[in-house]
Amino acid sequence: MTYPVALVLRGKRCVVVGGGRVAARKVEGLLAAGAEVVVVAPEVGEEIRAQRVALVERPYRRGDLDGAWLALAATDDPEVNASVHADAEEARVWANTADAPGACSFTLPAVVRRGPVVVAVSTSGRSPALARWIRGEVAALLGPEVAELAEWLAEARDELKAAGRPTEDVDWRKTLDWDMLALIRTGRTAQARERLQACLSS
Repeated sequence: MTYPVALVLRGKRCVVVGGGRVAARKVEGLLAAGAEVVVVAPEVGEEIRAQRVALVERPYRRGDLDGAWLALAATDDPEVNASVHADAEEARVWANTADAPGACSFTLPAVVRRGPVVVAVSTSGRSPALARWIRGEVAALLGPEVAELAEWLAEARDELKAAGRPTEDVDWRKTLDWDMLALIRTGRTAQARERLQACLSS
């Protein structure tokens, strides 16, 4: 079993070894989290060149993980991927190797993002295809209204804290059970906000 976490990578150095399409997907996810990404590869595709990353255009070598918080090996060379994994283990850097769950200190879930809301689906590396299928099912249920509601709830928590009221005393579940998402989705935002305020006042 794995231990699920949501890493805060903003401003953290993360190294991606590989310059192809798989590496590009890893880079995209790291950049979305605000990481400082370094790509090490002798050949780098246009998808990566178009991103805000530091490029080291040569084969991977020992020492490339110095100062890294996270490493992702995404090459088509098993020996290079194994070297990245071994160096990461020695340096105590969390590492993931594409398509090789046995050579990972963490696995990457399939992710659905709606603003600050992140839903991650993991099979602990056993079946990425199943994780992607479940992600698709979840994504179909969650529209942009989820992100809007998340922002409203964050504002409400800040207001409570500013007033010196404990946020734990609010029945947040009752607020969500009022079908807030349906109200926002259908444009009845004023009614949704009224219900939220009524819950906070009760």
